Amino acid sequence: QVQLVESGGGLVQAGGSLRLSCAASGRSFSSYTMGWFRQAPGKERQFVAAVSRFGASTYYTDSVKGRFTISRDNAKTTVYLQMSVLKPEDTAVYYCAADWTPIGSGLASTPNEYDYWGQGTQVTVSS
Repeated sequence: QVQLVESGGGLVQAGGSLRLSCAASGRSFSSYTMGWFRQAPGKERQFVAAVSRFGASTYYTDSVKGRFTISRDNAKTTVYLQMSVLKPEDTAVYYCAADWTPIGSGLASTPNEYDYWGQGTQVTVSS
């Protein structure tokens, strides 16, 4: 069982930056691929980024490449999403998720591949 708690959301102007954090509690944090998803009102939950168990591999959706960076600190059982050059279309509730991953597996990018979810944190980008 893994519990996830996001923080760091807020209101920011277009072009600004935010860093989201997701603190995990439970066992074997390094056994999980960690991902970030987002959901805007009236839209489906969308994959944003994922990071492998020890941080060696990352994967991003095209719309955030070059602007967002996902990272993790296994000693602190925390995953981060550094967001820069924010745009109004980045406005959404951002969710952290954990996917138990056997060694050698790829990075999951769909919601149903993830086993545990946080409660979400609101990010609002004003124009």
